[in-house]
Amino acid sequence: MKKIYIICGVVVAIGIIAGISFFIIRDQTSVIPENIELVTMNNEQYKFSESEKKMKVVEFMYTNCPDICPTTTLKMNMLKKDLQDAGVFGDKIQFLTITIDPYRDTPEELIKYMKNFEVEDDGNWIFLTGDQKNIKRDIKQIEELAGTFQFQFRDPGDGFFIHSTFVYLLDENNRFIKRFPMGEEFNRKEIFDKIMKKLD
Repeated sequence: MKKIYIICGVVVAIGIIAGISFFIIRDQTSVIPENIELVTMNNEQYKFSESEKKMKVVEFMYTNCPDICPTTTLKMNMLKKDLQDAGVFGDKIQFLTITIDPYRDTPEELIKYMKNFEVEDDGNWIFLTGDQKNIKRDIKQIEELAGTFQFQFRDPGDGFFIHSTFVYLLDENNRFIKRFPMGEEFNRKEIFDKIMKKLD
């Protein structure tokens, strides 16, 4: 009987290790598909296949979010200042903020959101949404983009999305490096240190 318990324990342990390994490998090999094209807050086309060879911090959000998204954007703006002081923001790293609600978050709404959070439109923090003329297609593009990093979201019908709570650090080839919590758990020092270590 004791042998059976030991064998069962070993099998369970192997299963757990295999499961953890799967998720680690999946994350480490995640890369943004090059076919995705969205629209910036300035109503300009943005092609991931032509994106600049810089590290990126990627935030998924929606402007009507009552708590975690605005808190994250606020803290990202403080992180931006830290990176500017270190002389790397814009030169070696940029931010991407992608709305999960492109129906409501038109380029004009994204501009308003940026102004509300005093985000400077300097070309190094790019806000992305869908093309209103091809909104159904671009919603699928945003879903594909979010799915690349297992960022999940859905609108229960009241306009207040249920969504994952992570931001993502990517390398210059749009490959996953690490994910970090959103909202109050967003630790800008931790992210700053990770970025600087990668840039060394």
